[in-house]
Amino acid sequence: MWQLEDSHSRAEQQEQNPDDGDKAEVPGQPANSKDKPNNKDKQPQSHTLQWQTLGKQFVEYEQLAPFLIPEEQQRRLLDFLPLFLKAWEQSAGVIVFPNIQLLASEVSKLLTKEIKRTISGKPAEEARLALEQLLQQKGEGEDGHLLLKSVYLLSQTDLRTVWNIIGSGLPAALMQCLYLFFTFPLKKISDGETSEDDTQTQEMLVKIMLNMYREEQGVEELLAADKLQSLIIATASLWDQCNHSWKVPTGRVLRTISKAQTKNSIVYLQAVDCIKIAIQNLFKVADTLPACDVCEAASIVLCFVKDSYPISSALLTEFENNDGYQLLLKILLRCEGLQQNEGDPYLDEILDMLTCLTTCGKTELKVSGNIVHPQLPHFNFEWTRSSGMTVKNLQAFQVLQSIFQKSNDQYLCKRVLAAIDTIWAWDTVNFFLLEWTLQPINQLIDIIHFKPHTVQVQFFRLVESIVLDLSYVPHDILKKVQYLIKENTVPFCTLTALRCLLTMTKKDLLLSDIFRDSGLLGLLLALLRKQAKILRKSGTEKELNAVMLKMVAALTVRSVRNTVVLKDYGMVPYIKIFLDDECYRSDTLSILEQLSVINYEEYMSIIIGALCSSTQGELHLKLDLLKSLLRILESPKSHSAFRTCSGFNGLLSLLSDMEGALQDPPSGLWTSVGQNCILELVFYTLQGITAALHLDPVNSSFFQRNGFFEKMAEDLGSLGCFWTQGEYQISLSLEKTRTFAEFLDAAFCSSEPFPVWLKNCIWILNFLDHMVKGTLHLESYYKERKPEMGEASRDDQEGPQAQEEWETGDYTIVHPGAVCVMVRLLPKLYKDGHPQLSQEIQRAVVDHIQSLVKSEKSRQVMCGAGLLSTIITCCEDAFRSESHPLHLPLTRVFEKLASQAIEPNVLRYQIGYPSSLSCLYRPFSIQHYVDLLGSEEDMVDNKTDPQTVVPVSSSPWVSRGSALALQTAMSLISMTSPRNFQLRNTALAPSFVEFDMSIEGYGCLYLPTLATIMGPSAEKSVSGGTGIGTRMFPPSSGLTLSCWFLVSKFDLVHSSHPLRFLTVVRHMSRTEQEFVCFSVSFLPQDLSLVISTEEVEFQPLDIMEPEDEVLNPSPFPGQMQFGCGKLLVTGQWHHLTVTVAREAKKNCIVSAYINGQMLGSAKMQYLQPLPGSYISMEPSSFIDVYGYIATPRIWKQKSSLTWRLGPTYLFEEAISAETMEVINKLGPQYCGNFQAVLLQGEDQYSDPNPTSLVAEEKISFGINAMCSSLTTVQDIKSYYNEVDGRLIAKEIGINSRDSSTPIFLAKNIAGHLSGSLRTIGSVAVGQYGVRVFQSSPAATSLNFIGGPAILLGVIAMASDDHTMYAAVKVLSSVLSSSPMSEKLMRHMNGYQLLAYLLKMKTQLLNNRILQLIFSLVGTAELGFESSVIKNYSAFQYVLCNFELWMKAPENLDLALFSHLVEILQSSRDGCQNAAVAYQVQMVPKLIFLFNDPEISNSRITVACTILSHLLQGYFNTRDILRLFIKAMEHVFCLFIALYYFLIFVALSQTSGRTIWLRNQLLKMLLDVMCSDKFHLSSEQQEETFLALGPDWFLLFTQSYLHSSTVVLGIKLLLCFLHNRLLLNRFKEGIVAGHWLENSSAGVTILMDNLKTHPPAPDNGFFLIFGFSVLQRCLTDHIHIPEIYLLVAGLFLATPLSEPPEKDLESMLQWILQHHLMENVLKIGLCPEAAALLLEMVRVTVDKVSILLQGQCSVKEAFWEIAYPGNVIQFLCLIYHIYTQDPVWHCPDFLKALAMVAFHSGPPKVCAGAEGLLTPDGPVIAEGKGGSDPSSLPLLPHPAKKQVWDFVQVLLMDSLVNIPANKQGHPLELLLEASPEDATSEQKRHFQTKVLLSAMDVFNVTSQGEGKTRPRESTVPVSMMNIAYFAQKLVEKLNSRMFAADPKQILIFSAKQIAAKDFGCGTCTAS
Repeated sequence: MWQLEDSHSRAEQQEQNPDDGDKAEVPGQPANSKDKPNNKDKQPQSHTLQWQTLGKQFVEYEQLAPFLIPEEQQRRLLDFLPLFLKAWEQSAGVIVFPNIQLLASEVSKLLTKEIKRTISGKPAEEARLALEQLLQQKGEGEDGHLLLKSVYLLSQTDLRTVWNIIGSGLPAALMQCLYLFFTFPLKKISDGETSEDDTQTQEMLVKIMLNMYREEQGVEELLAADKLQSLIIATASLWDQCNHSWKVPTGRVLRTISKAQTKNSIVYLQAVDCIKIAIQNLFKVADTLPACDVCEAASIVLCFVKDSYPISSALLTEFENNDGYQLLLKILLRCEGLQQNEGDPYLDEILDMLTCLTTCGKTELKVSGNIVHPQLPHFNFEWTRSSGMTVKNLQAFQVLQSIFQKSNDQYLCKRVLAAIDTIWAWDTVNFFLLEWTLQPINQLIDIIHFKPHTVQVQFFRLVESIVLDLSYVPHDILKKVQYLIKENTVPFCTLTALRCLLTMTKKDLLLSDIFRDSGLLGLLLALLRKQAKILRKSGTEKELNAVMLKMVAALTVRSVRNTVVLKDYGMVPYIKIFLDDECYRSDTLSILEQLSVINYEEYMSIIIGALCSSTQGELHLKLDLLKSLLRILESPKSHSAFRTCSGFNGLLSLLSDMEGALQDPPSGLWTSVGQNCILELVFYTLQGITAALHLDPVNSSFFQRNGFFEKMAEDLGSLGCFWTQGEYQISLSLEKTRTFAEFLDAAFCSSEPFPVWLKNCIWILNFLDHMVKGTLHLESYYKERKPEMGEASRDDQEGPQAQEEWETGDYTIVHPGAVCVMVRLLPKLYKDGHPQLSQEIQRAVVDHIQSLVKSEKSRQVMCGAGLLSTIITCCEDAFRSESHPLHLPLTRVFEKLASQAIEPNVLRYQIGYPSSLSCLYRPFSIQHYVDLLGSEEDMVDNKTDPQTVVPVSSSPWVSRGSALALQTAMSLISMTSPRNFQLRNTALAPSFVEFDMSIEGYGCLYLPTLATIMGPSAEKSVSGGTGIGTRMFPPSSGLTLSCWFLVSKFDLVHSSHPLRFLTVVRHMSRTEQEFVCFSVSFLPQDLSLVISTEEVEFQPLDIMEPEDEVLNPSPFPGQMQFGCGKLLVTGQWHHLTVTVAREAKKNCIVSAYINGQMLGSAKMQYLQPLPGSYISMEPSSFIDVYGYIATPRIWKQKSSLTWRLGPTYLFEEAISAETMEVINKLGPQYCGNFQAVLLQGEDQYSDPNPTSLVAEEKISFGINAMCSSLTTVQDIKSYYNEVDGRLIAKEIGINSRDSSTPIFLAKNIAGHLSGSLRTIGSVAVGQYGVRVFQSSPAATSLNFIGGPAILLGVIAMASDDHTMYAAVKVLSSVLSSSPMSEKLMRHMNGYQLLAYLLKMKTQLLNNRILQLIFSLVGTAELGFESSVIKNYSAFQYVLCNFELWMKAPENLDLALFSHLVEILQSSRDGCQNAAVAYQVQMVPKLIFLFNDPEISNSRITVACTILSHLLQGYFNTRDILRLFIKAMEHVFCLFIALYYFLIFVALSQTSGRTIWLRNQLLKMLLDVMCSDKFHLSSEQQEETFLALGPDWFLLFTQSYLHSSTVVLGIKLLLCFLHNRLLLNRFKEGIVAGHWLENSSAGVTILMDNLKTHPPAPDNGFFLIFGFSVLQRCLTDHIHIPEIYLLVAGLFLATPLSEPPEKDLESMLQWILQHHLMENVLKIGLCPEAAALLLEMVRVTVDKVSILLQGQCSVKEAFWEIAYPGNVIQFLCLIYHIYTQDPVWHCPDFLKALAMVAFHSGPPKVCAGAEGLLTPDGPVIAEGKGGSDPSSLPLLPHPAKKQVWDFVQVLLMDSLVNIPANKQGHPLELLLEASPEDATSEQKRHFQTKVLLSAMDVFNVTSQGEGKTRPRESTVPVSMMNIAYFAQKLVEKLNSRMFAADPKQILIFSAKQIAAKDFGCGTCTAS
């Protein structure tokens, strides 16, 4: 059927590709095509032409053929064919022919014609001979062969061509030929065999037939003749008489025809009874022919039957009706006994076809079966529809079954079993169809023991497949198999059956139960009991015993019930017997391993007992026992039994028994044992120990506590490969160094020769290395290692790569004790004869150990394991000798670990400190250090070797010299320096609890019984905790959570793991629900802190309700979230504070802080009184409150989060911000209860009394890992209470009576304080996710062996700058990080000692050391953290010791001053630093520096800058007045210093440097007072000014002072006088001399230090009128333009800055443009300043008059002429801007203006009060001397006119606008103004001029009134003023003070009267 469909598809392909007819490719290349490989490129074109030529020739033939006679047609065609064949050969088998189908048809017809012609009318034998001659290539008659070859080629082209060939009648002709060739064998004339031509002809003939007969058309063509029937019958009857060379081809042709059968062919064969006749003929020859021939003939007939069934069952029916099955059975049984190779192909073919016939049937079998249960869970029998491959023909199957039953032939039986297996594979239902009908397997079991062994094996495999492949349990079959085993008729059959059941048992555990219930287990146990007593038997029975043990082992695997049956049978002692025999051992161990499931202790006792009782030679027994032990130890439950059964002792005893086993050469018993076996035993022993320790804290603690690691090191060291003979030679240098990984590679993965001892040592170290990493129990021993060749099991590529991973991987140290074992073995890695190699491997091991402690976590783990003490005890020689090759790497390892934790005694040993306790506790006195320094000074001065000088002191420190100091300092630096960047108060890592969420996803601290709320009638015994009384919850006033934490790694996923700082849970008795009532957590995904007071049910994360479902009746939220921003930095310690301050109405205010910085504050609801929704509680109930820190088990969630928890406190009140700040400053190292707090750096300037930050009763708990220990549940119950013990056991998940599991308990450090009940502390929950580290770094341990005294001793021994730097660095590091060291330093006056030591070694100081001092003080990290001074003592005694730094090299004093400027001008901490500087007396220390005559100007400038910042910073505080008074004594010191500088100027020849220094101080004070930072109120300015007194300021205005000093002094004075209140007091008079009284203390200090002692000033008090004295003083400085500018600034109420111009006119113009108009409009112009300006103008005008009188040129008196005019012009301009200002009518101003206008003589020097301002000594008086100037005529000053013009302007304004009735009219003030020494004539002259000016004013006014109508309001004023002026005229005229012509008065009066009358008349007329 398939062949037909394939033919159709091929035909369709041809139709779709018509071009394929023109080009056909014949498979295979012709022979001659290979002869011309080089012409391939030329062939395509020539071939195409050749085929085209042939095509034309054939077309010509087609056209001529109808007109030719047949003979001519045949001749032409035969002539054409050679050309065709030649073209085919030359074209490499490719036919390109257009009419190939026609050609095929013509050739085929011609061949058919020739065949018929040849055989026509001839007998069969002659016809057969004629055909052979026709078709063969012989002689000249080659036409037949030519036609045959052409047809052969054409039949292989395409399907249409084949169809044309079939249509030519060729199939029937060739069938007739085949019949003749097969039936009539050719009689050979000669002895020759068949020629090659015959074979080729046969092959072509057969292939043509195969190509035609595989098509249905070809088969149909055969039906026209009877040769097909004849050929089939001939094969059945004449098989032995036929032509043997044609047997195989005939069979091929007939099988091809069989596969292409059609309905017609089947009808044809049925009609001629072909199958019937064939069967009858086969029956006849079945007994006579050879079996192989009968099989071959029968297979052809059976093939027609089988292949026809899909089309029609007629032939099968005919076959069955004619006893075809009996024929097959008969034939197959005849094959019994044949050799396996005889008849196999046809026998197999018959069996295969017979197997296929089992599925040939019309109807499905109707059977009913019963499936017996139990069945396997995967079994599912549902027969709903047929798959087409089910058994329907039982007759065919019965033939197979009968063959198996009747034959014992191995091959036949196996083929039948294979056929059955095939039938089952076709469809699972076939098994049930056969078993429920014929029961083949059931019946075959009864006879299986008679079959050959291989058949039995295959049969039971078939039975196995029922269970394994069909998942069906055939209970009936299994019962028969068990019966077969019980009978044991044939041992091999029994053995095979057992193996069958064994295989089934491994399929499913159900089989174990079935075999137990069926009695098989009991049967086997009984047999084994019997065999255990006769174990020495051999042979099959021994093998049977082994299989029975395997079966029992399989039955007990995972079956506790079967194991119990075995134990109940009492089989354990008998099973143990089988351990001794190696062939039984594995199964025996398997049984015992199953026994461990019931009782681990019994298993462990058996295995450990067997190990201990085994002899030294029983290595394989020990190995097998150890491997079994390893498998059991994979279960954590077995670890306890292993420990209790002395498992560790047992395994270590194995190592002890192998003492000397690895000696080279071996001795004793070990000579016969390979060292590979010994190493393997060592490997599995260590593997067993590692497996027992793996993830088992109980065993790990037990192993460490009992010193088993030390015992292991001792046992390994005695194996014989390690050195045990004491001291050995040390090589001081290594030629080459290799890593540990390279040693492994070189020893086992290369051809390099290595000593055997070294290889063994490296193997053991490799084992220990894997044990360190916790992977040894997961490794497999390298069995492929050949000990005699020294090869490792790893190949050359795998080994180095694996070792590289071991070396470079960041592994976690799981078993730190194994590292100690490696260190203990380190000195034993030696062998005589190999010193260099020994040192090299030692160095490699040390480097490897160093690589293991790279991470901080690894170092902390190793500190807890005691590695430091192991190093100094086991490697003492290498550790103490600097020249030893291992000294440096060992020191590095030591220092890395010591930076984390070190015991004081170990540290004492490491730094070379004397071991005697007397040296440890000897007091360190100052004299002791003086002695040290004396000896050091001697060494430096004498220029001798420090090592050869005998020191004064007997201290061991000095005797060892500076080299020891440098070594000690460098080591201490490495141990005490921070390993990462931390803030100052967190530089020292505290003890902590680490939570790693990546291992288990949880880990927490559980706090039992935070509080217990008891009902009135509740029993007291239900409460846990410690203390008396009931602690209420929630607290009434609020609560505070304070904790230190560090985040090592955040979780990066979206739903990341939160940091849960505290979760409070409570539970009411008699209820199941637990509620979270308070929680504080941090969410990494949005960097926010979440605080919740909601009542949320405590349940797993996957079932927690969304937050929006929680009902919140309160108006305030129950959850608050604060963003943390970038405050959290991984790897740094942070302080979290959360305060909850309760308010009324059930709400509270929640505030959160990180490192003292507030995150936010909000109002939210307070905690409910009762959990959940309860509103009341029963009297007998109680509420238990407990807490969690971190993630509890119920919230398990794996993530990469890792964080550490430091000290944590819960207070039952909301602490203040100040308290929180103090707690933050204390740092995470603080481990107290805040009852007596002293901050680091506090000294005598702070409150010495410790303060209590929190009340005792308010501290709920304090958790610190430093106050922790390991305990057990039983210890907790006995020491504390039963309740907490049960709660802790329940939380951890252990038995409440457990006494072995170590529990980490961090005690409540507040447990001993007064107050009500508290929790006992916290316990760690989480075996793998919680790690505890108790920090005790070297900086802390140093305090217990001398502390800072040792470090000062190291400084004392320093004799070079490197040692000095190292010593100071370690001191700075220790003092900065350890509060205890800092307290000890202050207690012993260590800072004074440090300053003394540095002073004595000034030549060794450098900038790096200065930076260390900055760091010690706390101001070094500018920009990174706060630069506030933290260490007051270091700042006072070391940094502010300016005398020390002034003598230091490298200009360190300048660097110091620059640093002080930086910290004082800091915007954040400058004020606080300034306050500290005042406290430590920095001001007098700086002033004292000015007494040094050699101090440079740059240093003075910087010092003044420091003083400026000090005053600015210190005054800029919140309580400025209080601080000012406190600091005033230092300010007075500064002022008194300036006073003495004045004295120096007066008494001696003052140098320019002194003047410059004085000016610098004044500039500094001026900068302070005018600074933007310095804002004093009016009262504070007044108090400051009065405290100094006006006389102090006026000192700087004296005539003998330098002009620059005067300018600065006036600036300073006017800076205060801008305060108008102070200006008024200054004007009215202030008591002087206060500054002398206030600075008396400073005077005493300075007087004692001054080189000269000037007389002390008088302290008497007197009153000073400031402006009067200032006027007199300024007259001596009228030539200084800056003074005019300063006074003008005061006049305009504008504090001045520096103008760009330096000449007076430009200055005044500049201030006029830049003055503050708003100030003038607010407070007005200053008349006192105007008076000062006018006084200076007056003095200048008078001076110029004198100069002009002395005939001095105007050019020489330039400024004297210009300055007055500039000032008067300035005043005029101001007047025009501020005309309404009252200053213009002020009496002082008018008087001063009148003095300028007054014509007087030269000024006289006044005596009196100003004499007090003149120092004792010569008085400079430039105005005296010469003739009397009054007798000389004075020339007028050019400015006089400007003055009188200004006076006239003022008169006009006053006479017009100021009414005459006002007292003190300006006119009167001007008239009466005159100098005291003026003559009457001068007064008359001046008053006359004023009156005339006034008259001019009235004249001008009257003329204006006449022209314009005046305002009504001004008329009476003018009349009043005119009357007033007329009165004054009359007065002056009567007193003869008016010197003008009297007529002028009359004229003036007449004009005024006339003007008024005219005005009145005009008014009347109008």
